[in-house]
Amino acid sequence: MNYATVKTHDVANGPGVRVSLFVSGCTHHCPGCFNSEAWDFGYGKPFTEETENSIISALAPDYIKGFSLLGGEPFEPCNQAGVVGLLEKIKAVYPQKTVWCYSGYDFERDISAHRLGDAEITARMLACIDVLVDGRFEQDKKDLSLRFRGSSNQRIIDVPASLMSGRTVLWN
Repeated sequence: MNYATVKTHDVANGPGVRVSLFVSGCTHHCPGCFNSEAWDFGYGKPFTEETENSIISALAPDYIKGFSLLGGEPFEPCNQAGVVGLLEKIKAVYPQKTVWCYSGYDFERDISAHRLGDAEITARMLACIDVLVDGRFEQDKKDLSLRFRGSSNQRIIDVPASLMSGRTVLWN
């Protein structure tokens, strides 16, 4: 897996100051995407153990509220194996910090239905994600006043509550 960038002080992709990883590779190709260079699976640098360790270290300060995973597309089947170990390590080392994930896939239809890649890996990822922003970016629904999302069709989902209740629960 390749990644486009790591931001160690991101305030746009979840509440508080966060560390963010932008993976490379996306098949959605949403018109108007803010990160279209990351559609290419070969874009950026290889994700290595050194990259993972630098993310874990960057999460250490108390003022860092959590981790955000974006893309490209984290739930692309070929990206899942590259991020699941990182997510599990973050939750083990920093259980008090939140994990946000952004995906163009639909939570019910694609992700929680395990229609993307290995169902076990998808389930392991979901077990580590606190909040999922789902849905493709839609240019005609772009709204700069929305918090933590780009278009009005995208939802901010409380993943643990959704998995526990068996229905989609939106984050407040």
